[in-house]
Amino acid sequence: MKKNFRTIFLLSFMLLSSAVAVAQKSAVERGYNAITIEQARNYVEFLADDLLQGRDAGTSGGYIAARYIVSLLKEWGVQPLFESGYYQPFEAAQIVTPVRNSWEINPDSIARIKEVGFFKTRSMNNILAVIPGELGDEFVIVGAHYDHLGHQGDVYVDGLYNGADDNASGVSAVLQIAKAMKAAGERPKRTVIFAFWDGEEKGLLGSKFFVGNWENHARIKAYMNFDMVGRGPVDNPRYLKYFFTEAHPAFGEWLREDCKERGFLFEPDYVAWDRPVGGSDNGSFARVDVPIVWYHTEGHPDYHRPSDSAEKIDYPKLLDITRAAYLCAWRMANEKEY
Repeated sequence: MKKNFRTIFLLSFMLLSSAVAVAQKSAVERGYNAITIEQARNYVEFLADDLLQGRDAGTSGGYIAARYIVSLLKEWGVQPLFESGYYQPFEAAQIVTPVRNSWEINPDSIARIKEVGFFKTRSMNNILAVIPGELGDEFVIVGAHYDHLGHQGDVYVDGLYNGADDNASGVSAVLQIAKAMKAAGERPKRTVIFAFWDGEEKGLLGSKFFVGNWENHARIKAYMNFDMVGRGPVDNPRYLKYFFTEAHPAFGEWLREDCKERGFLFEPDYVAWDRPVGGSDNGSFARVDVPIVWYHTEGHPDYHRPSDSAEKIDYPKLLDITRAAYLCAWRMANEKEY
């Protein structure tokens, strides 16, 4: 009898484990299939429309972009990180002289700037949303900056820097991953924060402000960054530069596995970096030793030009980068160790 009971117990355990594995795979696939090329196109086309006047941080175009992002998060039921809502407001100031000066966000620095008497200020907003996990003390952050260069009246054509690739493409990826994780219908192990940074083009202002004012960065298991993921070099349109923290080789192994299984329309250049501090908002996190993954498709002739427009985005490639990143974010949120 004992032997039979043991056999029944083992069989039941095996069946339960198999059922759990199938359920997890089904959840992953539900989210994966919720990421579509139509949504990618819709998000990029709106954010890069002339109506938004280039999304300069602290201007009406930037505020419209922020309201649009928040409206989507509300629609999907992705709740705000803070009790006060989705926005994390901050002030930036700059001394105005013939020489270009950096923008400052530290209150003491702003006070000193205002004492000079020749300055300008901007009110900016990070947007932060969250899907709570079973482990309330561990976090994964998926982020991209939503600001761009705005309108330059003395520039050829219309002077509007619409920033389709830089970085409406990255915002599109974060939005789709947020929606996909809700569509999966399964609570992640770790809490996942979706971040849309303001003021990146003025010196990573939004991500610097967040890291400097959020006390939990020691409990961030990983930060995933998107900055320009919709194009690629003219001579190598399938190119994707995939930066990741060298001390976490699993980040590279995961993408290799998924590329082999899914046949994505991009070719990764794996760059393991001890402390990936350069280039974008990943630097704000790398400087406090948070593990990093950063997707970037390199420059092109329209980089930081008014000609960076929505019709030039490679939407099938953007779709596959977003889906690959979703699979990575899912693992970041659910793998026990990496």
